[in-house]
Amino acid sequence: MLKKEIINRVAEDAGLTKKQASAAVDSFLDAIEGSLARGDSVLLTGFGKFEVRTRGSREGINPRTKQKITLPESKYPAFKAGKALKEKVK
Repeated sequence: MLKKEIINRVAEDAGLTKKQASAAVDSFLDAIEGSLARGDSVLLTGFGKFEVRTRGSREGINPRTKQKITLPESKYPAFKAGKALKEKVK
């Protein structure tokens, strides 16, 4: 499902114009992005949890020179589905 399709669905279900629904969806996504950027997690009960995880430093190989290099620690966004969402998917 594309963002455009989500906006159309929200507009239809909530009785909003597409412009209003687009603003609501964008605001929702901005709130999640902002929380994750601050290092906070976002819990939507029954749906799931968005969080920032840390990948530790590790050894890698430069594909051009085949030399071993150390890859620095990094952060990445992650999502863990909630129980209700898992049940609906089954």
